[in-house]
Amino acid sequence: MERQRAALFAPTAQRRHVVDWQAPQPVAQLAAKLSGLEAMRGIRDGLLPPPPIARLMGFMMNVAEPGLIGMAIEPHESLENTIGLLHGGVAATLLDTVMGCAISTMLPAGQGAVTLDLKLTYLRPLSARSGLISAEGKVIKLGRQTSYAEGFVRDGAEQLAVHATATFAMIGTAGKPA
Repeated sequence: MERQRAALFAPTAQRRHVVDWQAPQPVAQLAAKLSGLEAMRGIRDGLLPPPPIARLMGFMMNVAEPGLIGMAIEPHESLENTIGLLHGGVAATLLDTVMGCAISTMLPAGQGAVTLDLKLTYLRPLSARSGLISAEGKVIKLGRQTSYAEGFVRDGAEQLAVHATATFAMIGTAGKPA
């Protein structure tokens, strides 16, 4: 048993994941002056830095249209659990992000949305061997107090792996920071 434990913690088994990110507050202050669509396109086009969570997990925005956001992630071992699958929280975080951002694309400067509930159905497992994972979030209904979105995660073979729906509370006032 001790030999097995030593092998698990040997230097060759160790990995390193270094993350750099931009302080979020100055970016949030700048983004608050933009419409949600302008902010999302700014992130997509590299004019605004992505939020720290996107850097930490490796999310890359590739679609930013009214009511629609697309992101991708190249899965890696640091996101896996002890059984060699991506932790379910990876898909949950990705879906919460794309759905919330999709709602943001429909909002004027000063308004935002925060998650009230998030429901996921996991249809197939994901791992570091799944290939490029894509996620799409789209607005189902935009409301004054609550809004609804739907999201999809697909593996590298375009197979649906996770489906989600969410409700968001609307915050802020048009023209005033959220």
